[in-house]
Amino acid sequence: MKKTLFTLCLFCATGAFGQMAASVLTSETQRIEVPSHEQHAVQQPMGEEKNLLVGSNNISGKGARPLWELAPVHYETPLGDSARMLRKQHNEAKKAEIVWEN
Repeated sequence: MKKTLFTLCLFCATGAFGQMAASVLTSETQRIEVPSHEQHAVQQPMGEEKNLLVGSNNISGKGARPLWELAPVHYETPLGDSARMLRKQHNEAKKAEIVWEN
């Protein structure tokens, strides 16, 4: 009986504290102001060109091979072909010789 009374008091105290904390929130409306940036829409001349490859040299060589010679050929089996192959394997699989009937 004492334990249930204690837990009831604990829940009531928690609820009272929640009501007190909720009173901090105001119910007044606040206006939302969207900032305007007019300078982004102004026409300006383009900036100066900057070299991103500072300190690097151009490397070139003779006899460059095309990419199709270097890349491996990858062939994917179509889904229909793989389904037919699985169906054929299923039909050729060894069937049970004994059939049990209860």
